[in-house]
Amino acid sequence: MAVLKIRTNPDPVLRKKAVKVTGIDDSVRRLVNNMIETLEESSGVGLAANQVGVPLRIVVIQIPDEELLILINPEIVETQGERTVVEGCLSIPGYQAEISRAETVKVRAKARNGRIIRRKATDLLAQAIQHEVDHLNGVLYIDYLSDMSQLVKTSSVPD
Repeated sequence: MAVLKIRTNPDPVLRKKAVKVTGIDDSVRRLVNNMIETLEESSGVGLAANQVGVPLRIVVIQIPDEELLILINPEIVETQGERTVVEGCLSIPGYQAEISRAETVKVRAKARNGRIIRRKATDLLAQAIQHEVDHLNGVLYIDYLSDMSQLVKTSSVPD
């Protein structure tokens, strides 16, 4: 396994829509393993494949004290409610801002073994799923800000 370089804004790969994974082979499994190692090294919450320069629809999420979540070709199929959250990003290090996110999401994706999984998420997991699926669509959390003056400089970098 290897720690991959996390791309930062304004790297153009962050603005491209990632493509669907057509088959889960050794190269995809290797990428997932490298993404997990990169996420662990970064102390982030989530990582999308395009953040490491690979435009594939793959996300890894690690909420503290919860099971690692690997989503391949994730689709948010339902959202409920709305809440204001403080969000940061490994691709925009040293900054965070308040944005609106759904309170609850339902996501459909493939697991690492290729099986279809469905997951209902709330709180930080719901926020992380929305954030990472946005990455796969070329959207950064700063796109939700009406003005860049809403960004707050910080020393910690959540994702």
